[in-house]
Amino acid sequence: MNTKIGKKKDTNIMKLISKTIVKDRYLIMALFVSLAIFCVFSISKVKVNEDITAFLPDDTETRQGLTIMEDEFITYASADIMISNITYNTAEKIADMLEKEEHVTTVTLDDSKAHYVNSSALISLAFDGTSSDEKIIAAMESIKDKIKDYDVYISTEIGQNYSKEVASQMGGVLLLAVVVILFVLLFTSRSYFEVVIFGIVFIFAAVLNMGTNYLLGEISSITNSIAVILQLALAIDYSIILIHRYQDEVLIRETEKEALIEALSKGIIEISSSSLTTISGLLALTLMQFRLGYDLGVVLTKGIIFSILSVLLLMPGIICLFPKMLKKTAHKSHVPSITFWGKFLMNSKYCFVFVFFVLIPLSIYFSSKTEYAFADSTIDELIYSESRMTMHKIEDTFDNSTTIALIVPNGDYASEKEIIKDIEVMDNVKSVTGLANIEIEENRVLTDKYTPRMFAELLDIDIEQATLMYQAYGVENKQYQGIFKSPEEYEVPLIDMFLFLFDKTDKGIINLDDTKNEQMQSLRGQLMKGIEQLQGDNYDRIIVTATVPVEGAESTRLVDNIRSEAKKHYEDSDMNVLVIGEITSAKDLNDTFNGDSAKINFLTILFVLIILLLTFRTVAGSCLLVFVIQGSIWMNFSFPYLTGITCSFVTNMIVSAIQMGATIDYAIVIMNHYQDLKKNNKRKDAMIQAVDESFPTILTSGTILTMAGFLISMKVSDVYIGHIGLAVGRGALISVILVLTVLPQIIVLFDKLIDRTRFTIVLGGDRK
Repeated sequence: MNTKIGKKKDTNIMKLISKTIVKDRYLIMALFVSLAIFCVFSISKVKVNEDITAFLPDDTETRQGLTIMEDEFITYASADIMISNITYNTAEKIADMLEKEEHVTTVTLDDSKAHYVNSSALISLAFDGTSSDEKIIAAMESIKDKIKDYDVYISTEIGQNYSKEVASQMGGVLLLAVVVILFVLLFTSRSYFEVVIFGIVFIFAAVLNMGTNYLLGEISSITNSIAVILQLALAIDYSIILIHRYQDEVLIRETEKEALIEALSKGIIEISSSSLTTISGLLALTLMQFRLGYDLGVVLTKGIIFSILSVLLLMPGIICLFPKMLKKTAHKSHVPSITFWGKFLMNSKYCFVFVFFVLIPLSIYFSSKTEYAFADSTIDELIYSESRMTMHKIEDTFDNSTTIALIVPNGDYASEKEIIKDIEVMDNVKSVTGLANIEIEENRVLTDKYTPRMFAELLDIDIEQATLMYQAYGVENKQYQGIFKSPEEYEVPLIDMFLFLFDKTDKGIINLDDTKNEQMQSLRGQLMKGIEQLQGDNYDRIIVTATVPVEGAESTRLVDNIRSEAKKHYEDSDMNVLVIGEITSAKDLNDTFNGDSAKINFLTILFVLIILLLTFRTVAGSCLLVFVIQGSIWMNFSFPYLTGITCSFVTNMIVSAIQMGATIDYAIVIMNHYQDLKKNNKRKDAMIQAVDESFPTILTSGTILTMAGFLISMKVSDVYIGHIGLAVGRGALISVILVLTVLPQIIVLFDKLIDRTRFTIVLGGDRK
């Protein structure tokens, strides 16, 4: 027979808030539906950036250089086509065929090791448009169709939509995750219909979070891909807390509405407290120099907040709509009692604590030895995509090379010519391309200075006409020596004279005959493509191809030499000389990692520790909980070293913060139950019962986060996302194991110290 609790006047602020939420539930639900509709239409407008270097600090060389290149230069599309099991003569015929393709500007093939090795040919193509240009995409598709009968591998960004590919894979992951989570929730639920309510609430929370990403302007492809599934894994607990509170209260209250109000008043505090540690870890990410941490931290924090609001505001209304279904589908818990495990822990002489203290120094050492990759191409794949397989196939067959862009102030062609000559003789440099080494005629380049006679001979025009052009150029550019001194000795860089001629021809000021005009337009097309790629309004670009790896001392030394050589010629300039490429971006990412890693780990631990101190008011107890979870983090990041896998540096920074913020909740659950039970039980008996009572919560949260992470790692080919998923899943599993083995023993072992380091908080003269 149930004991019913009668009504009494409520003065509790949480009770009053809960009554208001339940009373205005239809208005709240209407508001959520309206916001969700807005967000559904906003999701497609969210801008997603696939370039991880875009999130580098603004003061890094890479970020400054990329901004200049985006603003001042056009980078035309290219493709590397590897054809295996082919003779060199056949490869030449294919290259000749491809050279005739529309929009193909250059085709590179020779018999060097860079292009022909062991019956495999590498044909490099350049196009006259960007990789997103529809005409170039169509041209690439035509090329693919013409060489499809060969053993061919194509590496190109033309027509590639990596975000769409990853989104498709993440859709499959989310579907599998939902199946796994449904199974876990059904297993740990008290009513089968509660899982339906969880689904409705989460869909609203997820849509609100995804839609409001539009307000951020732009998010990373990594954040866009993993935010939903991590939001689900991190926030599902809040729904479980409220529904189970309601199911407890409905047994002792007169009406379902009273039970809901009581459950909500208790749930507000519990859910808010539970979310604080998770949010603190995510907020620590926002303080990273590397803005990817800020991006992910803000979106996930927003996701947690929307989850809390959906649970506390929307879920009560949904429960009120379906109280009978919750009753009708109620069932006994399927979660078994594990008192036997608690007894084993209390009777096993602290064996797990001993093992833990042995493993901790080893884990610290191994995790410190783990090497991280700072370039896409050097990260080990967990799942191979077709593009990554092609990349490795080409790299393993031919001489590996990387591209470096040197950005220098424009206008000083003589310095550029000297710089190019100096770089060409450096070790490991394969080729250098700039305005100052594009040959127009034998031993003469585009930036060399030409007299009117030389210009007339080059274009086959009258010397008088050429002289008039030069004088007009001199007047326009206030170089009057071309008029008042010897006009025949007046010299102008050929590139500048061509640009002047094109401009005046367009305006009808200079008229050429049809033959010369046709010749000029043909030359203009070729020349402008080079200028668009190599000359901007303020800077010129020099492209260096080098046979060095993306990361390593040899690569860094080459970049330093290029930068040093260029700076000699611009010591008096107020403008920067910048070296840009995968080598420099990897170095800049490495530098930000070294600064961010220790800072984020420290801040995450500090934020969580402060919350624990305010929650438990014991220094030793709070430190022990943090120490156990930090131990799980050290163990987690020992695995890359022990397994010889190179993962991305972002994995360490992001996952360590998420793991501490999310899995510390498992330790808090154990400690909460133990502290309550210890009041009326002996220490060991209290812990045996605490482990048993905490098991359903830890099992639910831990399994969901573990499976979500592992599913991402097994199904997503993106190297950043895959390694983040693997580390999240592995970290959650290790935390669950430690919380259910080491933590109970270590709490009981240090129980006296925990009590001795308790403190009180004095507020307004009252001891609390």
